[in-house]
Amino acid sequence: MAGLVHIPWYATLFRGDKLEAALADIAPLALRYGASSYGVHRNRDDRYKFLQLATFEHKSDWERYWNGPEFTRFRVANQGYFQVPVLYTWNDVVTEGYLDAELERQGRHAEAGMTGDTV
Repeated sequence: MAGLVHIPWYATLFRGDKLEAALADIAPLALRYGASSYGVHRNRDDRYKFLQLATFEHKSDWERYWNGPEFTRFRVANQGYFQVPVLYTWNDVVTEGYLDAELERQGRHAEAGMTGDTV
């Protein structure tokens, strides 16, 4: 079963934009370690709060990414940009779905099971 890793980051004072740029650089590298998707979300109400996401089939692939040389360098080079500790959580993906943007532009809706269930 695929796992979705949540990594909550909280920027230090006046470092939110720098942390955003650094996370935008490191997040795509998850694909090199076997991730099927990645993302970084920045909270609109609290601009210092970030959530990094990555989906891996095997937790060992996640651990190779998190403990790999790129992420180790990331944490050292950017240590002044975020608060510690950074405690990630491993989550089982139960279900997820997405709206097909092209169908929406055409005024059509995805059918259940097509690209994701819609309500």
